[in-house]
Amino acid sequence: MNIVTEDDRDPTEVAQDVFLSDLAGGERASMKFWRVEPGARLPVHDHENEQVGFVISGTLTALVEGEERPLRPGDSYVFPGGERHGAENRGDEPAVGIGVLSPPREEPDWGKGEREPPIAGSDD
Repeated sequence: MNIVTEDDRDPTEVAQDVFLSDLAGGERASMKFWRVEPGARLPVHDHENEQVGFVISGTLTALVEGEERPLRPGDSYVFPGGERHGAENRGDEPAVGIGVLSPPREEPDWGKGEREPPIAGSDD
């Protein structure tokens, strides 16, 4: 059994004011705790991993294939593998949630300073 306590979480700033922490993970899926500060933006990107998530608090605007979709507390979402997506926190409080990736993923490519081209229709 793998347990990660709140004290074990070590947030990493993967983009300006965007933080990820590793939670419990296994051979077929990994779980991340995320926090996006007001005004911050997750770079538009894609990956082979299916990504399922849940918004705990705050709000985000998901940028998906040229569309904007609101994400509010209590909302869950899925980004299929290969779907280009990003998000912005346009609110005035941090957005907090969890995400599960299958297969597991370590640090995102966009967290290493590599920038994906923008989604058509986004202002990136």
